[in-house]
Amino acid sequence: MTTIRKDILGNVKTILVKIGSAVLTGENGLDLNIIEQLVDDMVHLKKRGYRMVIVTSGAVASGKHRMGITNTLKTMPQKQAAAAIGQSRLMRVYSNAFGKHGINVGQILLTLSDLTERKRFLNIKNTLSTLMEWGAIPIINENDTVSVEEIKFGDNDQLAAMTANIIEADLVINLTNIEGLYDKNPARSSKAKLIHLVEAISEDIECEATSEVSDVGTGGMKSKVNAAKQVTAFGIPYIIAPGKEKGILRDLFAGKEKGTLFLPMEHALNSRKYWIAYTLRSRGKIIVDDGAKTAILEEGRSLLPSGIFDVEGDFCIGDPVVCIDEQGTALAKGLVNYNAADIRKIMGLKSSKIEQVLGHKDYDEVIHRDNMAVTFTVKEAKTKPA
Repeated sequence: MTTIRKDILGNVKTILVKIGSAVLTGENGLDLNIIEQLVDDMVHLKKRGYRMVIVTSGAVASGKHRMGITNTLKTMPQKQAAAAIGQSRLMRVYSNAFGKHGINVGQILLTLSDLTERKRFLNIKNTLSTLMEWGAIPIINENDTVSVEEIKFGDNDQLAAMTANIIEADLVINLTNIEGLYDKNPARSSKAKLIHLVEAISEDIECEATSEVSDVGTGGMKSKVNAAKQVTAFGIPYIIAPGKEKGILRDLFAGKEKGTLFLPMEHALNSRKYWIAYTLRSRGKIIVDDGAKTAILEEGRSLLPSGIFDVEGDFCIGDPVVCIDEQGTALAKGLVNYNAADIRKIMGLKSSKIEQVLGHKDYDEVIHRDNMAVTFTVKEAKTKPA
């Protein structure tokens, strides 16, 4: 085991395992042998004292097979119907596989709206915590049967990234149908080399990752790299590994250098700020001047009206809004204390002028630093070409 992997894995207690459709399914629908194989590995780790949470795909692919559908599903109702049929089958297979070892599982179906409302977010957190305290294994999937575009996660890579925050995971393992992250697309270049360690996700890495997906999947390597960026921002290490390889989870914890390990960021966001940065969808933009940019990035200060020179969108008090610089680079996301119309009236002014203009002053800050998550680091700002 390399020293880095030894240090990372030596501190792990709670593991989130994301399993993709391309791993779980074969020519005959769900691949029962692969599922049994992965369950055996997870039971092995659970008996060693690890807490396990699964984010699973496979419902739509399972439903298609059960209905004898070989063509690509093109409409949302078709996908939702396939998910409705396949989800029960998927859970039954997991339940039977874990049941052989005397372990119970709990099904959690989520939409994005379940996580964007803070009270529901905390209720889900408490439910997952209780399931783990009881020794059960939560199995999470998107609630495809009711999801529409506005409340979809996009894919289960993003769902897994958000779930990692909920359960405060110590490690996320994304099991997919390839070895890990390559320096080039291995499907197009015979010279592609597997990258075993990513210390920081650079622009080059993000550009190399493709959006290509399998016939049964929805998230390509780009989605997995984006999820890794989110997870490591919360201070959690992230591994992409080949899910069909026998004993892969045991091998990872035995120290074998398989897959790609993404190291956590040195300065991690706390749970609330992570929720703001990566779970909430922005309702608008606030364009800030260089002085406000410096205050936000380098001094950790709140956003005052004096540092604002433009507003985009029509948002309300408490909505999540992105702060961008004059070049259009996103710096932070935060919850606003004033609506868009009022911010347009007070932008560029000192806080002492707010009451004079609006007739009231509830806050000095447009976004308080406690409700702001910086998503663009000082290091990036200094190395970014002008």
